[in-house]
Amino acid sequence: MQITPHILVVDDDLEIRKLLGRYLDQQGLRVTLAADRRELEEKLETQQIDLIVLDVMLPDGSGLDICRQLRDRKPHIPVILLTALKEDVDRIIGLEIGADDYVGKPFNPRELLARIRAVLRRVADIAEPPTVESYRFAGFVASPTSRSVIDPDGADVVLTGAEFDLLRVFLDRPGRVLSRDQLLDLTQGREADPLDRSIDVLMSRLRRKLGDGGNFQIFKTVRNGGYQLSTKVETIETPR
Repeated sequence: MQITPHILVVDDDLEIRKLLGRYLDQQGLRVTLAADRRELEEKLETQQIDLIVLDVMLPDGSGLDICRQLRDRKPHIPVILLTALKEDVDRIIGLEIGADDYVGKPFNPRELLARIRAVLRRVADIAEPPTVESYRFAGFVASPTSRSVIDPDGADVVLTGAEFDLLRVFLDRPGRVLSRDQLLDLTQGREADPLDRSIDVLMSRLRRKLGDGGNFQIFKTVRNGGYQLSTKVETIETPR
């Protein structure tokens, strides 16, 4: 089970690697660091990577060449190129050979984070499953069309729009641990403020309405991670 998006940062500058590793980790992403092409290849062979942040200038190879080869070998892994070169021609070449985005140095880590999230969302949208008619979980039935939830006894569970949106995010990602930042991004399209506890409030209300407030059989709180829908989810898809 993959818990959070796994980002591989490849840059020969130790300070940049440390900065990005620390920052992206704080934002709820799983981060692995590599200093050169050799380490990149090792990580790709041994770990499941969801996105690569790749420096164009590496001591043992060109990031452009690496990106071009990755498009042939692992086309499902998106790549964001990171470089000090700012000429339009370099950016265009990078995009033409298959890079998903391009960020020039010096950069704001927050901007890079926004680019990473945008690319991950775009990839997820491309792989969007068929339209779901209903979800079944822990005896409940949820309908995205009517935005309704029926409990195991056949009674309506009245949810607010925000509560249903939050539930839908989990139903589409069963078993995956989602951070508060990710949940805010997925439900409201914005980044989390360190003092923003709205997701915690929504989670508390959702748990209570689903009768999960005391036993946590449906949702789990993961320390330093976020929340997880821990029950099995079955879907009925709308016929095409």
